[in-house]
Amino acid sequence: MSRPKVLACGWALVVGLMVAHAGYLWIGRRLAPDTDILALLPLQDRDPVLQRALAHRVDSARQRLMVLVGADDWAGATRAADAYLAVLAPHGDLFQFDRPLTDPTDRDWLRLFQRHRLNLLTPQQQKALYSQRQQFWVDRALTQLYSPFAGPKLGAWQEDPFGLFGGWVQARMQETPVRPREGRLFLSDGRREFVAMPMTVRLPAFSMAAQRAVLPLLEQARERAAKAVSHIEVLSAGMILHAAAASRQASHELSVIGVGSIAGIVLLMVCTFGSLSPIVLIMLPVGIGCLGALSVCWLLFDRIHLLTLVFGATLIGVAQDYGIYFLCNRASAGTAVDSSRLLRRLLPALFLTLITTLIGYLGLVLTPFPGLQQMAVFTMLGLLFAWVTVVLWFPILVPTATLTNARLIQSYAAVLARWRLLCRHRGSLFVPSCFAIAIVGLGLSRLDIQDDVRLLNNSPQHLVDDQVKISKLLDAAAPAQFYIVRGPTPEALLRREEMLRERLDPLVEQQIITGYQSISNWVPSLEVQQSRRKLLDDKLLQGGGALATLGAQIGEDAKWFIATRDHLLASAAPLTPGEFLKTPASEPWRHLWLGQVDGGYASIVALRGLTKASLAQLEHAAAGIDDAQWVDEVAGISSVLGRYRKYMSWLLLLSYVAVYGLLYPRYGRATWRVLAPTALASLVTLALLGLLGQQLQLFHILGLMLILGIGIDYSIFLHEPVLDDRIAWLAIGLSALTTLLSFGLLSLSHTPALEAFGLTLLIGTASEWILVPLFNDTTPETALCERSRATTVEAGTTA
Repeated sequence: MSRPKVLACGWALVVGLMVAHAGYLWIGRRLAPDTDILALLPLQDRDPVLQRALAHRVDSARQRLMVLVGADDWAGATRAADAYLAVLAPHGDLFQFDRPLTDPTDRDWLRLFQRHRLNLLTPQQQKALYSQRQQFWVDRALTQLYSPFAGPKLGAWQEDPFGLFGGWVQARMQETPVRPREGRLFLSDGRREFVAMPMTVRLPAFSMAAQRAVLPLLEQARERAAKAVSHIEVLSAGMILHAAAASRQASHELSVIGVGSIAGIVLLMVCTFGSLSPIVLIMLPVGIGCLGALSVCWLLFDRIHLLTLVFGATLIGVAQDYGIYFLCNRASAGTAVDSSRLLRRLLPALFLTLITTLIGYLGLVLTPFPGLQQMAVFTMLGLLFAWVTVVLWFPILVPTATLTNARLIQSYAAVLARWRLLCRHRGSLFVPSCFAIAIVGLGLSRLDIQDDVRLLNNSPQHLVDDQVKISKLLDAAAPAQFYIVRGPTPEALLRREEMLRERLDPLVEQQIITGYQSISNWVPSLEVQQSRRKLLDDKLLQGGGALATLGAQIGEDAKWFIATRDHLLASAAPLTPGEFLKTPASEPWRHLWLGQVDGGYASIVALRGLTKASLAQLEHAAAGIDDAQWVDEVAGISSVLGRYRKYMSWLLLLSYVAVYGLLYPRYGRATWRVLAPTALASLVTLALLGLLGQQLQLFHILGLMLILGIGIDYSIFLHEPVLDDRIAWLAIGLSALTTLLSFGLLSLSHTPALEAFGLTLLIGTASEWILVPLFNDTTPETALCERSRATTVEAGTTA
């Protein structure tokens, strides 16, 4: 067996192992990409407490679904809600409905707090105890005793004569506008009355099966409610709704853009080669490249990030060039040159295209970002595997007589001749060049930079509107902005929460925020509980204090005072977070307690009623408080995207320098001609993005990285002196058209990231295709001499 066949068989064995490994990953359901954006951060920047907090909030919200059914009156709202629930109720395998909440003044709900009520005061009550005189509290107690409108009475008057516990419960109730009513949850916007129906979707929100099962039922329930009561309003919010909308959009775009691009590529290959076999041959190295990169990266990194797969898929745009280039030259060479000899002739150009592209990605491996490192390794491995497949298999898979001379070579070569003719008449380029420079300068001056992750949101507007309205009606805490508070013990943690709350209370009074949620609202620190007990004892319960005076005024003797005082002091047992979290009353607030993590304890303080204007003040509210950290998840992810964009931009520039140095030994002073079309195409792309009103973001830079890899291939193909430049020009045209069909059509996508990536490749690839011939100064005579010399040298070497 010849050496090429031995190498081809060895590579077939390697590919077989990669296929077996991919099958193992697929069957074992290990192919679940990581979607955590924080996993992309440098290791030293990845805070385990922050990761736990974000995961805690995401996990608590991922399966939740909130539905509000509103009508002009409560009776209509309840009838519509009953009709809505009647559709969902039989599907207990899909939905878990929250049990109806009882009134917070019910004994069952209050049982825990009644044992600790002497320790539970609002900040306003505590201030009043310091500032108000004794008679104020006596009068307050008498009002509680004799007035029917003196506020909530939670049990016998003697259990809370001064109304302190009732006031504390009332403050806790004000943390949400939702109220129990007739076994339902009620709220109103002043115009309509709503029944709130929180529920949990039992299946994963991102599961296609769950979406196909849940969404039709929700739509059927909406229709049933509308039939039951006219003029109702149904609002829905939940992650599964956004995931389903994204899935529908992706499926639509896949069918339209994907089918369109495949059909275009098939038509292109048939017109060029007269058969479909080149398509299979071109996609073979691309498929092996993706498969090998996935397999090896899984062994190296254990888990692969979703963004790695998105970026790694771009290797298709580069890897296909190797196969196209070989097939075009195979079609042109006829039977005079066998495939093995043809490969030796093409190998220098193929090797240069591989190395220059790998240099562009090698810089990413040296960055401190694990995400960029993983993307670079995935893409480099994919390109290497695709290149090896072409080099080892194509001489065997594509025998000498497989492809005939391409039909389009003669007519397409005439286009190249006209471009060269235009380039020779330098004067004719002066006016167009000046115009182009002016347009590029104008476009670059208008190009803004925007890394805000919210620009990547593509949820339908009606879902966004429903989400915003529900959040306002519920006065819900902001999901992406909050504080993380830490402490070595639960007590220290609660004390720091209380220090933070002292900073937030003035902001609530100034209506900068409407409120906040924290565990310390329900469970004060032991230090605060002790100080409050002492304060109450000093101000109200001691002999001669307000309680004794109150007993005298209502005609009670000293025995009544002692018995009432002892009864109140019996409800002063310390309350701990562990006790609170075990009770049903804690269910809506459990997500705030992170518990023990990273050698300490951590919790979340959530905020209500945030606005963009309030973010700056809230960020500084925690200044000076130990281990109290402001978290703005939107700004944090945007910052990550911005850092990636900057790193990628610098690496793009360094890649140009490295590629120039690599090409110089082969092309000498003409190296600038090889690199100039790609650089100019990138400038044109940035300029047109600016003129189109696009804001520069990470995905534009990723597209420019791919333009560098693609553009260098085009220039090398056309500048190689030993090859027929007409065939090189055909290979460039086919490669450019397939890239435009596979990636350029992504510019039609409604997914912002894909649109940005596709638009960059559409402009860049088309610009590169147009510019490459203008920088090629090889005359037909020179090319003929170079090819003859190369053939002679090759024949001598073979001999």
